[in-house]
Amino acid sequence: MLRRLAAALVTTGATVLAALAVPGTAAATTTPTTVWQWNIAGNTMHHGSTTDGLIPAATSSIVHRNAQFVGINELCHQQYTALVTSLRAAGFPQDPGNFARFEPSTPGGQSSICAGQQYGIGLFSAAPLGTARRYALPDARHPNETRKLLCAPLAARPHLVYCTTHLVPDDAYLQPQLDAVRSRIDGFRAAGDTVLISGDFNAQPNSARLNGWYSSSLDTPANRDNTGRYRELDDTDGGCPGYGEWTFGSTGGPCGLGTKLDLLFVREDTVAGAYQEDSLAVPTTCGGPCSDHRAIVGTVPVTVAG
Repeated sequence: MLRRLAAALVTTGATVLAALAVPGTAAATTTPTTVWQWNIAGNTMHHGSTTDGLIPAATSSIVHRNAQFVGINELCHQQYTALVTSLRAAGFPQDPGNFARFEPSTPGGQSSICAGQQYGIGLFSAAPLGTARRYALPDARHPNETRKLLCAPLAARPHLVYCTTHLVPDDAYLQPQLDAVRSRIDGFRAAGDTVLISGDFNAQPNSARLNGWYSSSLDTPANRDNTGRYRELDDTDGGCPGYGEWTFGSTGGPCGLGTKLDLLFVREDTVAGAYQEDSLAVPTTCGGPCSDHRAIVGTVPVTVAG
């Protein structure tokens, strides 16, 4: 069901466009945008395999949901390459030579990870991409691992930027990573860009760690004390308002409906109307479940500088 912004955020299109106009550029325009995000457990559950059903399952869902941007976490490089080939064959990209980016968090050469290949995150776009921006996040847990933030603008609309990330589950490093990512995307916004970011944040929406992310106008029994400027596209879900549908574990969470770790944020001053997000059932075509996470898909109209 389409879920609408809180009354406090409702504003006329003319007001939004005027507020977001960037000096020296054409007026902002409204762009409906769909993002698809999945933590595929590419090493833990698939051990780097490209032939066990994972690649067609991901491709089918991406194409069926008419995604414009795609983020994939826990992705082995050989799976990234296979997915590039599969998405090309399915007609997903407008430009088959310029629609995908990969960023490793763990280098190759370790036989226990991805059959010796690199391990990280991938970003895909139906429209051609501009130059990717790659940021290392604070992470001293393991000498051979550095978590990353991967972002890329559209080539034809450089003020529309999509990012994906996968943050650590460790308490000692999670908050610094959350702060580092938010600082980066705040910087994009200060430069006049509209940013959508998705990923496995390893933090539940009601966690105090995310209070600086969620909009200060969001106040529900399942998510209070927020001070931020972002909307998570499932934060008006009727089943658990302020929290959303589960993506990792069907028990727990403040409403007892499951745990949500996979999130899709957009800064509220770029939201131009009703938005929605769904948590998708895990495919079972990989000799069993294809992941221990559900994919999420969200749609939001955003204003983008010309």
